[in-house]
Formats: sequence, structure tokens, C-alpha cells
Amino acid sequence: MDLLDSMQVYVLAVEKGSLSAAATAYGISATMAGNHLRTLEKRLGMQLLNRTTRRQHLTTFGEDYYGRCKEILRLVAETDAQAQSLQLAPAGKLRISAPVTFGTEALMPALAQYLERHPQVSVDLVLSDRVVDLLEEGFEAAIRIGELPDSTLIAKSLAPYRLMICASPEYLARRGTPTKPEDLSQHECLAFSTAALSHWRLSDQDGSYRVPVSGRLQINQGQALRVAALKGLGIVQQPAILLEADVRAGRLVQLFPQHELPSKPTSVVYLPDRYRSPKLRSFVDFLVERFG
Repeated sequence: MDLLDSMQVYVLAVEKGSLSAAATAYGISATMAGNHLRTLEKRLGMQLLNRTTRRQHLTTFGEDYYGRCKEILRLVAETDAQAQSLQLAPAGKLRISAPVTFGTEALMPALAQYLERHPQVSVDLVLSDRVVDLLEEGFEAAIRIGELPDSTLIAKSLAPYRLMICASPEYLARRGTPTKPEDLSQHECLAFSTAALSHWRLSDQDGSYRVPVSGRLQINQGQALRVAALKGLGIVQQPAILLEADVRAGRLVQLFPQHELPSKPTSVVYLPDRYRSPKLRSFVDFLVERFG
């Protein structure tokens, strides 16, 4: 028999004055109510009620056990109510990991809308280009850019991570504007210092191009490469989310807009047993809605 059911029958028997009254209140037979009491007494190895044909009274242990049962059942009821409440309204702290550029340029502006939509949720956002271990490091979800390795994580696809090639108007006035991909090899190209490849790939309806590029300045951080491009130090290839605002404002000029540049798949990943959390479910749904 279920222990909590037996406790509830026992509490009702004490408060109603008899097992038969407890059975009526709990919606079971008097025989079943007696079975619950005997199960409890056998489990505890102690007698809880002294009963005669006319009356019952609590043993010393039974009186103490009654108080403990009341407290346990109260805690269980409160926990159930809290769980039901959380199913309705996302609440609590959500710990998220995201790459630096995506987190700064795309996720941060979107979080204002998410937090306004879910006022009982707080977000602990960690920006890092390192692949974090969700379970070991206590993250509930992470944004990943690139192909995902096989794992037990659940993944939801977001819009691909697009690249853009840009330069400042000052640079183009000084060095000229490249009109075809091959021209890039004659320009100062800004690149990651950790990049293994010295080629940029572009494609259009006429074909695919793999252009060798070089430059005197290499930097290991995307935002710094953007600043270098703004200062007229060269041509940069970076994620569109990092450069689009500068293009709209005229601070940078997009080059080869008719060409397609490589893009990377973007995903939000989370542990399979965490998706039942309303706060995580609300966050994943929001990301798919905003960046899907």
C-alpha cells in the first residue's frame, strides 16, 4: 500500500474518531481503512490505536506519529501546489551559456523581451566560446554554433550563422573597392589569429570561389576585428549579426552582397531530463520563435 495514503487514512481516523468515519471521508471501505492502519503498524513495529467495539484512543507513540504525519502531508501538499504553479508560470534562475559574439549582439537584445514576458525568471548568462559541459557545470541550456557531435543532448535548430564581408568607406576610398572575389587577394584582410585557413569562400550563380587572403593584422576576437575594420585597417569577414548595424548606419560597406558566404548551423542544446522545467521550456520556445 502507498505510505502516504496510509498516513492520510490514519490522520482521518484520529480526527474523525473512528476508522469507519475515516473510510467514508476517504472514499474507501472500512475493511480497506483497517488494512491501511495494520500496514502502518506493521511497518513501524508499534501500535498506533487502541480500539474497542465502542471507542478508540491513541497510544503515546500514536499521538506523536499523528503530529508527524500531519506535518509530512502538509509538506507534500505544499510541494504539489508549488509544482503545479510552476507548470503554469515559468519561475526561478536559468543558467545559460552562449558564444561571445552571438550572446552580445543577438541574445542580449532579445533577453530584454524574454525577461519582460516572464517576470518570475532570472537569467545567469555566461558568454564563452568554450564548449561547456551542461551537466558538470550546472548549465540548463547552451547556444552552439557549428555541427554538433553525437551526444545525449537534445538540440533545437535556430537560423544559420551567416557571414558578411565588409570594409569602411575610408579604406575603400584609399585602396579601391574589390569588384570580384579574386580581388580580395590584393587587399589587407583582417582575420582571426587562430584561423587555420588563409582562404575565404564565396559562391554565386557562376560558381564557387576559394580566394587566398592575407593581411598584416590578425586578432583573436571578433569584436576587435570589427573595430579594426571601422578604423579602416582592412576588409573583414565576420558574422552578419556583428556587422549589420554598422552597414545600416553607413559605417561599413558590405562587399559582394550578391555572393553567398559559408554559414554555420546554430542550435540550442539542453539535457533531456530538464525540458520539463517550465522556465527552460519557455526559454527554448522563445529562442526558436526569435531566431528560428
